[in-house]
Amino acid sequence: MHTLVICDTEPVAIEGLRKVLEPADDFNVVAAESSLPEAMEATRALAPSVLLVDKAYGIQGVMDCLRELREADISTSAVVWGAALSEAESVRFLQAGCAGIVRKTAPLSTLIQCLRSVASGATWMEQEVTRGWERAAGTRCALTARELQVRELVERGMKNKDIAKALGIQTGTVKIHLKHIFEKTGIHGRYGLALSGLKEKGLLAQPVLETA
Repeated sequence: MHTLVICDTEPVAIEGLRKVLEPADDFNVVAAESSLPEAMEATRALAPSVLLVDKAYGIQGVMDCLRELREADISTSAVVWGAALSEAESVRFLQAGCAGIVRKTAPLSTLIQCLRSVASGATWMEQEVTRGWERAAGTRCALTARELQVRELVERGMKNKDIAKALGIQTGTVKIHLKHIFEKTGIHGRYGLALSGLKEKGLLAQPVLETA
């Protein structure tokens, strides 16, 4: 049995989650809070399998929550959900330690799939947020050794100036390498690189496409 702490800005959403998760007998909602501090207190006390956090608390609020979760040194995995989740936001959350990303508009089956995957130790991201990474499969062999280094550091969330410092090159050279990487892989943007890197390393479980 997996345990779950829910933190959402809307009490009606919390009650709705309780109801829809009741038939899924492998989950038990042990706490439901409408404020981040109370949710974190419950998480530290109960050490649930999963903490589900509403993105509506704001990027910084959610990032602080993820940081506190890391520092608490407990086995709880975090899932961020929201009405709208951009690729850039999603990558930032993943790089901060989030284990799951799912939209509030996703089908119930998708939400449950996400929670189960995360509770089992996987990192999961909804298909709608990750369109485009499939094109990156198998493209690392086309990159030079330096381009692979740049891509690796981009995947870690490093900025161009930090990459330049780490590799002992100019910031302009980093930009040139990124341009070549984008051209060779067909990926658009550094966040796309980060997503494809997570998938290639097996750190991001690919969701099952809905057939309905």
